[in-house]
Amino acid sequence: MADTAPPPNQAPQDATREPRGGETGGEPLWRDALGECLRDLRRDRGEKLTDTAGRAGISPQYLSEIERGMKDPSSEMIAAVAGALELTLTDLTVAVAERLRSFEFTASVGAGHRAYYALAA
Repeated sequence: MADTAPPPNQAPQDATREPRGGETGGEPLWRDALGECLRDLRRDRGEKLTDTAGRAGISPQYLSEIERGMKDPSSEMIAAVAGALELTLTDLTVAVAERLRSFEFTASVGAGHRAYYALAA
């Protein structure tokens, strides 16, 4: 059976994009945590997408896609954006890891594991 194109008023879905962690209820994907962290860091500096993207040598559209978890950037792109935000890759990696760790703790407490934390304390 032949594939049919979507109606003109409906955008085609990206079949290669995996669901975000929040969409599936599971652990967030690295690209989602990275994107959220980059957006927060950029906004904390009071910068627009064009400011940071210009220093990183990428388009504002690409940076926006990274921040929204729509792209899996290469390590070179991540390093360029980190540098544009005056961060080392280590600093950025730690910030993303802390974001993921915070999610894991929140998810486990929400799932009823509070007693395990209380017993371990």
